[in-house]
Parts: sequence; structure tokens; C-alpha cells
Amino acid sequence: MRYDSLQDFLAQGKAALAKGPVALIFVEDLIEVESTIRHHLKQEFAQIVVLAPDELALPQDLGERIHRVHYTMQHPGALEAAVNQIIAAAPGVWLYYCYNAEYLYYPFCETRSIAEMLTFQTEERRHAVLTYVVDLYAGDLDTDTEAVSLSEAYLDKSGYYALARNDEWGNPKQRQLDFFGGLRWRFEEHIPPARRKIDRIALFRAKPGLRLLDNHTFTDEEYNTYSCPWHHNITAAVCSFRTAKALKTNAGSTFDIHDFRWHNSTGFEWQSQQLLDLGLMEPGQWF
Repeated sequence: MRYDSLQDFLAQGKAALAKGPVALIFVEDLIEVESTIRHHLKQEFAQIVVLAPDELALPQDLGERIHRVHYTMQHPGALEAAVNQIIAAAPGVWLYYCYNAEYLYYPFCETRSIAEMLTFQTEERRHAVLTYVVDLYAGDLDTDTEAVSLSEAYLDKSGYYALARNDEWGNPKQRQLDFFGGLRWRFEEHIPPARRKIDRIALFRAKPGLRLLDNHTFTDEEYNTYSCPWHHNITAAVCSFRTAKALKTNAGSTFDIHDFRWHNSTGFEWQSQQLLDLGLMEPGQWF
């Protein structure tokens, strides 16, 4: 189903938001859009909404399985504006958001659906899932000039760390941390300070009054916590070529970078166990 605008979708396609989990895929460019959609279809989201410009061409079989909304990401705050409108239209529904060339992984995702994982998270009285944005990058930038390669993808196996997240008075927030690592850490001179952290609340349950902020956190502070007070909870990973793409397409950084690989690079295996073994997500009490 195609919609001419987000307003048209919210008016005519609200049935797609009646039951979750719903995946929202925001298309910034035309790189690996199809693989992004197919990856999330395999995880059995109830609905997938693709917000994309008209230039995007998709195979017919794929177009029939999604809700396509005409939307442009070329103005500041475009993602937050859309997500917040959808939150208001879908109270109680689990939502997920990502960009193209990003791939969600959660513990045991090869054998368990996203709905199963979120049902457990709901039973834990949790309404959000902390996700780490794990940078992926091509191994040969001469061949893959946009730094994207599904067959030769790499990630950093170490170099991740966390710092206390302070409130406006300088006091540490309870059960909240700012996480860093990957390309945003290694090439931080090319990344604005406000964009260097890699944590994102990509999975969350919509409710009245909830709003997504421009730093990937929410107005409800409990949504921004990594676990409940009594034990650890599930975390997930969004494996993303987005930072690598930006570093190799921006004029201010592309000529300074000839290879993203370093001694702590390892090939990405496209399966959840590798991310669990590297400590880039955890199952909490879900076994």
C-alpha cells in the first residue's frame, strides 16, 4: 500500500498501527534499502512502514508486503517529527525505528520472533529496549567506495565503553549511561560531540505524551534506562553502515580515511551469537 504523505498514512492507514510490533524504516538514500526491508520481514514484524522518497524503486513482491509512505529526510528533525506523530497515533503499540542499511539483531533472533522477545520484555514490566548501534563497514574502500558491503562487512570487536549520564545539576542519572565505540569513537574528530554516542532506544512501546528527542532518548526517563532496578534486561543491537557511509561521502572526512579496518576489526557473521559473545547485547533473564 502506498501513501502520498505521512498525514495520508495516519488518516487512511491507521489499521497498520493497530497491532505491533511495527517497524519504521526511514530511507535517507537508496543504499541497501531492499536488504534492510527483507531483514526485518524475516523477524516477523506485524507491519513494516517504509518512509521513503519517490526515487526509491522496489521489487513488486516487496512492495506488496509493506506500507510505503512518501517522506523526505532532507530537513532537520525529520525522523523525530515522524516518529512522534506515529507515537501519538498508536498508543500501546510496540514500535521500532531504523534507517536504511541498518539491521536489527536481538538475542536468539534466528529462532524467535520479535513479538516473542517483546512479549517477554512486557512481562518484565519494561516498555523499552536499549539497543547499541554497532558500526559495520566494508573491508575494501577502493572497491566499495560508499563503505557498504554485505558480503565483506566488518565490525569492531572491542573499544566500547560507557560513561555516566548526568542530569542538569551534574548528578548521575539512575540506570542510565552514555555508550561509545566503533567508528564514532575511532574517528571522533569528524563526528560532532552530540552525535558520538552509540546507544539508541530503537524498540519502545508508544503511549500518550511520549516523545522522541533528537539524541535518541525519550521524554520518559524510565524508557532511557538500560535495565529495571532488580535485574538486567534484554538489550539488542542495530548493526549499521550509516556512520561508515557518512564518513566516506562527506567531503570533510572522505580523503582522510583510506581503510576502516584496524587490529580490532573482525568479519561480521550476520548472526546474534557473535554479538552476544562480543558483549554487544545480552539476553537478561530470557533464555
